[in-house]
Amino acid sequence: MNRVIKVLKPVRSGRKSIDRGRALVTGGAGFLGSHLCERLLADGYEVIALDNFHTGKRYNLAGIARDAAFTCISHDVVDTLPTDLAVDEIYNLACPASPPHYQADPIHTFKTSVLGAINLLELARRHNAKIFQASTSEVYGDPLVHPQPEGYFGNVNTHGPRACYDEGKRSAETLFFDYARTYGLDIRVARIFNTYGPRMRPDDGRVVSNFIVQALRGDDITVYGNGTQTRSFCYVDDLIEGFMRLMRLPTAPNHPVNLGNPGEFTVMELAEFVLDYTNSRSRIVHRPLPVDDPRQRKPDISFARQHLGWEPRIALSEGLSHTTAYFEALLGRRQPGTSRGGHLSSGEAFAL
Repeated sequence: MNRVIKVLKPVRSGRKSIDRGRALVTGGAGFLGSHLCERLLADGYEVIALDNFHTGKRYNLAGIARDAAFTCISHDVVDTLPTDLAVDEIYNLACPASPPHYQADPIHTFKTSVLGAINLLELARRHNAKIFQASTSEVYGDPLVHPQPEGYFGNVNTHGPRACYDEGKRSAETLFFDYARTYGLDIRVARIFNTYGPRMRPDDGRVVSNFIVQALRGDDITVYGNGTQTRSFCYVDDLIEGFMRLMRLPTAPNHPVNLGNPGEFTVMELAEFVLDYTNSRSRIVHRPLPVDDPRQRKPDISFARQHLGWEPRIALSEGLSHTTAYFEALLGRRQPGTSRGGHLSSGEAFAL
């Protein structure tokens, strides 16, 4: 059953930005989705967040929950969407994005990517809406080309434990471009590389959150393999700016666009950085590499630089500062604030 947490109201007078229309953000209560909702509201949109709350958290929306231009709907994109959901832009971020979460129910993960994409593309077709797909660098698999350009087709395992996510996202990309060719839909597809920042879940299994939470708790820092595998870390504010620039581009690219930070660090370098930054006495311990864990990950963002005028601005040291402060508040059982200054006490747990 759909549960509208708040009825949509007209944009309140005195907003700093113009009214740009109505945007739907699926996965709107998640890490990236909640930041995107805030940015769209700040830019003058009415915003509808849609989430099944399997991994998204209501407190992520605390800072905007009472905004007159915001609505939240409890719904799963796998199911038929509400018929009256008339929107101008759609941002599809609906899918668990960390291995422990997407592997917990792999069949539903795949359905979310594929059936969710079909439902949202049909919604976009019905309302002639522009639609954005949050794809992933995981479509490159364990890459044999470094850094990874958009034209690289990847080195992937179609039947491994990560395939529900990797192949689901690849299938969604196929659907998006087929709908564009068949129906003339205005689509935008971003391949997102490792992103971090406030509102990551402490149990999401991704390397930045893992290391910070382990360091703050004094637990062993778990490094899989020998730690020489590399990752590129993009702070969430930079990524959301990339989303907005891709959607504002006058002509849709005829291919996915890499969005990520081309700065490359080994996992061991990140572990040592976190230990130093948190002044933790945690030990670094090594565990076997998970199946299909990529050895190198670095985006080629030449297209984004040239055509979007976009590249990350926030250094890893600054981003880790904001992220660590968030987890300090979360682990201290104080509800972390949001960038818009909202707080949620335990007694008002999203009772809207």
